[in-house]
Amino acid sequence: MKVIRASTFTAERPWGALDIANMDGITTRLHWTDQPYKWHVNDGDEVFAVLDGRVEMRYRVEGVEHSTVLETGDVFYASVGTEHVAHPIGEARILVVEREGSV
Repeated sequence: MKVIRASTFTAERPWGALDIANMDGITTRLHWTDQPYKWHVNDGDEVFAVLDGRVEMRYRVEGVEHSTVLETGDVFYASVGTEHVAHPIGEARILVVEREGSV
């Protein structure tokens, strides 16, 4: 049993994470960041839930870049092959559920 206070979690570096669970190869991690990640494509599906803060999620569909701002409570689903990058607007805490070892 764990209780995690996401609103107070910080990390030593951007995108630092707290491992919450590994369920048969699917990981759930809490990330803290104040810096963008990098453009990437996951080798599996990814669920990205903003628990605190705001995040501009940029993604490409057939080579065309799109953007949406995720508010606290919003969820972004990236299917296999979705190229994307997260740009926090200030500090953000994000819950990420994905295949173990994914980028």
